[in-house]
Amino acid sequence: MDFFIKHLLSVLIFFPAASIFLLLPINKKNQGVLRNLSTFLSLVELIFSFYLFVYFKQDTYKFQFVEKSSWIPSFGASYFLGIDGVSLFLILLTTLLTFISLLSSYRYIKEHVKEFVILMLLLETFMIGTFASLDVLLFYLFWEFMLIPMYFIIGMWGTGKRVYSAVKFVLYTLSGSLIMLFGLIYIFIMHYNQTGNFTFNILRLYNTNIPSGLQLILFIALFLGFAIKIPLFPFHTWLPDAHTEAPTAGSVILAGVLLKFGVYGFFRFAIPLLPEAAFTLAPFVIILGVIGILYGAFVSIVQKDLKRLVAFSSVSHMGFIMLGLFAMSVISINGAVLQLLNHGIATGALFLFVGMLYERMHTRQIKDFGGIAKKAPVFTALFMISVLASVGLPGLNGFIGEFLILIGSFHSYPVLTVIATSGIIFAAVYLLWMFQRVMFQGVTNPAAENFEDMNLREIITVLPLIILMFLIGFYPMPFLERIDPTVLHFVSMLNHHNIVYNVIKLKTGLSNA
Repeated sequence: MDFFIKHLLSVLIFFPAASIFLLLPINKKNQGVLRNLSTFLSLVELIFSFYLFVYFKQDTYKFQFVEKSSWIPSFGASYFLGIDGVSLFLILLTTLLTFISLLSSYRYIKEHVKEFVILMLLLETFMIGTFASLDVLLFYLFWEFMLIPMYFIIGMWGTGKRVYSAVKFVLYTLSGSLIMLFGLIYIFIMHYNQTGNFTFNILRLYNTNIPSGLQLILFIALFLGFAIKIPLFPFHTWLPDAHTEAPTAGSVILAGVLLKFGVYGFFRFAIPLLPEAAFTLAPFVIILGVIGILYGAFVSIVQKDLKRLVAFSSVSHMGFIMLGLFAMSVISINGAVLQLLNHGIATGALFLFVGMLYERMHTRQIKDFGGIAKKAPVFTALFMISVLASVGLPGLNGFIGEFLILIGSFHSYPVLTVIATSGIIFAAVYLLWMFQRVMFQGVTNPAAENFEDMNLREIITVLPLIILMFLIGFYPMPFLERIDPTVLHFVSMLNHHNIVYNVIKLKTGLSNA
């Protein structure tokens, strides 16, 4: 057991990939066996990830479950893994949503099932590896490898312009990643010039002394890579197409996990590596976030495609998270990290329900729905809870995250915070209006007359997310207690750099005078 816990991160990273070897000998015609076995293997992975939560020490900011061994000694690259309170919950979210995505695909994925489940498990390996890596080179490899399975998932099992959407997704994210790589390599070289040691260890790279002007250039390089991934306005245009054309499982992973990597990249790399630039450009990033909140909300209101509406709502919700992160207070960052988890839960659930609607009625146009509430009371009730969680109703998970973000951001950016608050009102407009039209308006599609309520598999699929909505909404402390030490340490690092930065500016101003 001690060996298992000591190498738990490696187990979580490579177990899904190793599971593929159990699927390879199975004939592709045995679709039921492939679905059941892959779902069971993802459930085992989910159970393994619970050990992270159980054995995680909540009273320290230090990285835990650390594994380190030499990888490429001549370049200072190492197999260096570890998690803190932020990456803990992002890994748990990844294992949960992967299991849910595979369980949700039983009805939708009818062709090339073997290839689909293999790609999903491979994607899980790359996602967990990205969150657990503390070596920059290892992080970047996992980061780029994620594109490959997601490209095929969208391109092979999507709808409509699926190939166009898959190519657009890859081109956008790859171009941003290459610019980000330039910034990371430059920091790596600067650290070598200052210390004489090659290292990709992110904890050592934090100590690199980078001049203020150069920090701004390097921050912009990292900003482009992470902002496209979020996606932050105006780098969001790949997202609606990818979400709309992706299969349900792909949309759940996109919204629930992949969008989180951009925010995680800012938290783990861009801000602590380049703190002076982060402070200088924080108002600019927050303005983009607030624009994204309003833009995403306004565009969502006029959407006719149900899935596209939920996709644009993600642009709005991720704007709140960027506001909280770059307000750089303990409360706002705690809220931003918690809201990362909340967004994955609530929006992932919404995409599941949209997928169920499409599977039954073969349309995503809002005007084609109506009268479903009478035929499917269980579906209506659970769908309503997910909508209210996304709106931010008190008592559900969406409320506590947004509340902490707004409270923590108001002191530093009162005007922008007040403007951002209006996004909550607009979210209620587009989500509740959508729910009313889909569930309660007059029947416009004969298929609604035969609409089937949720079966047991579908209830099991969404139930963990529904439970988490209430759990976090009523009792968020088990989550915040594990996040808070990491955030406190993060803010203390930034405050130290801010003091140094202000002293430098003061001395420069006096000398110029």
